[in-house]
Amino acid sequence: FQKVELDAINKSALNTKETKAHIVGLLENTEYGFQVRCKTINGFGSYSNMIYAQTLQSVGSVYDDSVQIRFIAGAIVTGVLFLVIFIIATVYFMRSKHQDELDKKSTNHLPLPLDYASNEVTTPLFGNSRSYVDPHTYEDPNQAIREFAREIDANYITIEAIIGGGEFGDVCRGRLKIPPNFVQDIDVAIKTLKPGKFACGSSEKARCDFLTEASIMGQFDHPNVIYLQGVVTRSNPVMIITEYMENGSLDTFLRVNDGKFQTLQLIVMLRGIASGMSYLSDMNYVHRDLAARNVLVNAQLICKIADFGLSREIENASDAYTTRGGKIPVRWTAPEAIAFRKFTSASDVWSYGVVLWEVMSYGERPYWNWSNQDVIKSIEKGYRLPAPMDCPEALYQLMLDCWQKQRTHRPTFASIVSTLDNLARQPQSLLTTRPSPESDGNHILDGQRGQNIFISTDLWLEHIKMSRYCQHFKEANLINAQQISRLTAQQLSDMGITLVGHQKKILHQARQLDTII
Repeated sequence: FQKVELDAINKSALNTKETKAHIVGLLENTEYGFQVRCKTINGFGSYSNMIYAQTLQSVGSVYDDSVQIRFIAGAIVTGVLFLVIFIIATVYFMRSKHQDELDKKSTNHLPLPLDYASNEVTTPLFGNSRSYVDPHTYEDPNQAIREFAREIDANYITIEAIIGGGEFGDVCRGRLKIPPNFVQDIDVAIKTLKPGKFACGSSEKARCDFLTEASIMGQFDHPNVIYLQGVVTRSNPVMIITEYMENGSLDTFLRVNDGKFQTLQLIVMLRGIASGMSYLSDMNYVHRDLAARNVLVNAQLICKIADFGLSREIENASDAYTTRGGKIPVRWTAPEAIAFRKFTSASDVWSYGVVLWEVMSYGERPYWNWSNQDVIKSIEKGYRLPAPMDCPEALYQLMLDCWQKQRTHRPTFASIVSTLDNLARQPQSLLTTRPSPESDGNHILDGQRGQNIFISTDLWLEHIKMSRYCQHFKEANLINAQQISRLTAQQLSDMGITLVGHQKKILHQARQLDTII
């Protein structure tokens, strides 16, 4: 038998000893042709004439075409719905996974799970927002703490040594146990709040002021901004836990390592500070107290902005100028902020210019031993700090740009980062130094050439950080600028100043005196 089709070549045979046959496996609604022949001892006989028959259509196939269409359409819609649900679930899962990866910090600032907070969950108001929320706007300061800082169980903290102190309490180095099994631990810095009454008022006010810094830090996440691990508020002493910075404050670190770094290394450090400040500026946060003392350095020489909230508490009275609005660090503060207490990102840029000067002078004190009033008057008259010794011209020009009197003329932190990147990519641009910055009349106090540079031998030596040789100069009876400007290497050797590096430094500064006498 075979299907009846044009040019059909597919045939099938069925052998049987019966007088009838039952054929299965035929297609429905299909015409077939059948032939029969018999077999005897003499072999096969001839086929009979072809007999045609058509199979019937199954019951399931008699449905209307519209029914089939509706069935197919329903299947498609169902499939699409499942696909959409699958896509949404996949996107949600990927976003959650990506957020989890973002939340995983380096060893120095690991995310703290609910285990630290006795399984309490708080939802930060800021979420993915990049806008800073001032904790002082909260009627209840404790609410800001709960929203922006993680609560850590004090049992996970071990204090190892006191490394500093302040108005609020001690600063310690310690260890913090981390998840998941709380066996491994990391180095952390711990600020503690001493109990009892404080000069600033009640203990509750001191507690709120102390924890304000945590409410601020908890909103930031940048490699050049100090990272908050969490706080301890449910037991005494109250603590703020941050990542540990092995090399301490930038100003002290530079003084200890005077002259040990190449210019490119200093630029990398400066670039990190500018990058951190650019991030804070983008979040509409104004630091108000950017200075080398408020920048911390870790073991990899990465600089991070620190001291938020507490920056209003000036530790050294000689560094502060009191206005009706409180104390401000005059030597680092823009003139409009001093005069009108108008603090903006542009006033932070002015402060960054002073930090740049501090770095290039290896932690020298801005404006040396001048009084705060002298600093204020001199800046108003157009005085600007001179270039540090061997400072590249391009970096000093960046300082001057930061010190533009009109705040709108100062660069942004983003442009400062770009400028430093360009200098790092073109190190040949750093070869040009400013040989005698004091020769520019804009850098002389009250317009009297040299008055700010040479007042006495002792002060001049202190200015160039060679005060260890004050007695040598006294014994040599070198008491005025004219005598010092004519010094020679042989004279210095005869005076007992034999270190070649110190000789070069003294002679270099002496020649600058010669140009302004």
